[in-house]
Formats: sequence, C-alpha cells, structure tokens
Amino acid sequence: MGIGRITRHLLQHHWRAKQVFPYDVLDRIEHAIKQSETTHSGQVRFVVEGALDGRPLFRNQHARERALDMFSHLRIWDTAHNNGILIYLLLADRDVEIIADRGIDAKVGAAGWEAICRAMEAEFSAGRFERGVIAGIAAVSRELAKHFPPSGPHPNELPDKPVVM
Repeated sequence: MGIGRITRHLLQHHWRAKQVFPYDVLDRIEHAIKQSETTHSGQVRFVVEGALDGRPLFRNQHARERALDMFSHLRIWDTAHNNGILIYLLLADRDVEIIADRGIDAKVGAAGWEAICRAMEAEFSAGRFERGVIAGIAAVSRELAKHFPPSGPHPNELPDKPVVM
C-alpha cells in the first residue's frame, strides 16, 4: 500500500462524499433508480463511500473487495430472480465497481460491467459525478431490461435510496 493512497483516504474521508453528493443530487439519483426499475424486474442500489478508514484502509482493501462487502451487507444478493446490482463508488480512489447477482451477471459478464464502470469513471474524471451515476444507472438498467423485462407487478425488494458511507 502506498503512502499516497493512505494520505488521499485520510484527507478526503467522509466529508467528500457529502460535498459531491448533496441531498438534492441524492434525491435525483434515487428518482433515477425508481424510474429505471419500472423498465425491468431487477433491483439497483448505489453506494458512495468517501474514503476508507481504519481496518479496511490499513488492510489495503481495494474498491472491488469493499463493494463485495457492501453487496453482502446490504443483502443485494437476496432478490427473487438473482438480479440485484450494486453500483459502488469509492471517491478517494475514483474507482467504480459493479457487483451483480448471479442471474444477471451470467448474462452480461465482467466485460460488460467493466465497460459501464469505465464510462462512469470518465464522467467522474471530468467532475460530472451526478451525470456519471445517472448514466451508470441507465446502462445497468438497459442490461436488466434486456434480460429481465418487467412481467406484471413486481415488488420493490430493495430500497432505492442511495447509501452514503
């Protein structure tokens, strides 16, 4: 683990997530998730973490591993059709990870998710965080709609509200 990464995480910490994603932006992201879920039978969650601290930081936990932890902790794997998706952003590293449950992951695959992540990261590099997240939600929703179209009424199995850590 490099001293640069430790410094970046210690300096940015949690205030950065609240600065980049104020309440009005989080409301628009929540609305985008709600709207997207009308086009498919999947479930989408968005989590943003400003920076790692404590044990995850000093264990040199990377965004992918942290996203897997959040996927499990938020029980995104526990959907009826195995089609839950987590979009996880670790701001200090400007790293986006998409973790998809096995039902949808088998259809899209790592290369498909990676392409969506890179497009989001390009928006973030330009300082367009809200636009990047909403574009990411739209992209995963297109995949869900293709492979899990809506079939009658389906319950909202997971909260739509973004999680800020």
